[in-house]
Amino acid sequence: MTVEQTVPRSPVDRHLSALRPVLEALESESGRLERWGRTLAARLMRGNRMLAAGNGGSAAEAQHFTAELVGRFDGERRPFSAIALHADTSAVTAIGNDYGYDEVFARQVTGHARHGDVVVLLSTSGASRNLLLAAQAATASGATTWALTGERPNPLAGIVDDCVCLPGPAANVQEAQLVAVHAICRAFDAAVAEAGERRAQ
Repeated sequence: MTVEQTVPRSPVDRHLSALRPVLEALESESGRLERWGRTLAARLMRGNRMLAAGNGGSAAEAQHFTAELVGRFDGERRPFSAIALHADTSAVTAIGNDYGYDEVFARQVTGHARHGDVVVLLSTSGASRNLLLAAQAATASGATTWALTGERPNPLAGIVDDCVCLPGPAANVQEAQLVAVHAICRAFDAAVAEAGERRAQ
């Protein structure tokens, strides 16, 4: 046995090693991410909006996603309508107080979502009840539902229109989901640019 083999691996080494297979699983979903980005671009260019939600770190990633669309990803283009549902603290606390935390997203989806909108739900477990109710509310509103979750099967993956489900530790899944968000934005921006070029011809 070599000296290197006898040295215990650090927590950082173990964490980074665990991320690699999650990213490999994500790479196998590249076609789906491309379709999502292009579908999202087509919907938002015709006036629909994206609603996004998650809990904890997934809430931060949902807000990151909406910021890329309302602001910009990495090139100039017009802003698009995208709302992170957890970011309206008055709505979240009022709904949570009056109806319970399970309803904090569903009630907002019912209020905001319209036919053709896209509701994106991020969860490492795929089992958060407030996201499950949000998915149901989105479907009732005629919106398309997508989810980024951990390993399949999980309840959320079973009720949305489409899902990217990644196996692995929750922290690594969440990291890979941010990569997925950026990949979707890359496809989104490409579709918007192509539409602009067609209009200019």
